[in-house]
Amino acid sequence: MRLLRTLAGTTAALLCLTACGGTAGGTSAAATPQFVAPAESASTPETPLLSSSAAAPTTSATPGPSRSPSASPSATTATVKYVFPVKASNVAFHPTHSKYPATDIFADCGETVVATTSGVVLEVSLKDLYVEGAADGPNNGGMSVSLLGDDGVRYYGSHLSRVLTKIRAGVRVTAGQQLGEVGKTGNSSGVCHLHYGISPPCAKVGDWKVRRGVVWPATYLTSWRKGGQKSPVATVKSWKSAHNCKA
Repeated sequence: MRLLRTLAGTTAALLCLTACGGTAGGTSAAATPQFVAPAESASTPETPLLSSSAAAPTTSATPGPSRSPSASPSATTATVKYVFPVKASNVAFHPTHSKYPATDIFADCGETVVATTSGVVLEVSLKDLYVEGAADGPNNGGMSVSLLGDDGVRYYGSHLSRVLTKIRAGVRVTAGQQLGEVGKTGNSSGVCHLHYGISPPCAKVGDWKVRRGVVWPATYLTSWRKGGQKSPVATVKSWKSAHNCKA
């Protein structure tokens, strides 16, 4: 795994970028990496994104408090704090991804994964149910955590090796709070990394195609890593308006 750190994520990206998307009816190891370049997005005002009011379908997410998770009504982009989702000294990510907009953040297994911003946990997967060669589906991510930020945006991290015991659906977390640890569960091609997706909450839970990522995270990750506060709210709101939550 020290070799992975030396490569600083570049070669690792070539090995792994097909893994998070999966390959229907075949193994990810046999697939040729397919890079999807992020499109240029127009600069738009950063206005708060209201969370979806659609009823959440029944899922296997770990039960939490009976209240329905929602963004804080008083939260605005001016008060939201963003932090880089992996707390490690040696970490790298690629600006592109296979099949759909997301980012793979490469770091050693066991490194700390934290909440991007303050919010409420939506879904938690505590078991690796992925079967190699299976078609794309919600089990691709292995162990994972989905968070609804106070900005109304959903943040998703998967392939974890461990989720903290206190992290459950309905639990409130703060920016920078540990959620779990980097791993290689699910369809990860055996490479330690965090699959990272940004999306509108839509059905909040169960909508795995949206949850895995619909807007490119790299520009925001670059900002947060430097201590910046670039917000994805406007871009996510624009995607939702244009696609009506259909990924």
